[in-house]
Amino acid sequence: MANIRELKKDINYVLGDIIEAVYIVEASNDKQGSKEGSEIIDGAIKTFDELISKVNKKDIENRKEHLKGVRKELEEKARALVDKLNKLP
Repeated sequence: MANIRELKKDINYVLGDIIEAVYIVEASNDKQGSKEGSEIIDGAIKTFDELISKVNKKDIENRKEHLKGVRKELEEKARALVDKLNKLP
């Protein structure tokens, strides 16, 4: 059970940090509410919802492998969001 709790925390912290970074970049460049920033934030929220629903899924045959897959998906999607964040003007 601790693994699931830690995975949920990781999902929350990673995606929350990405959203916070968007706000910081936008504030430092005087571009609050930019279209690109909003897209990144929307992507992070969508990813959060998808991953949490996958973690909460109960009818999984091999739960350990399923959670490893969710963690890998978190890494991939977070990396893609960070790449978009790095391209913000």
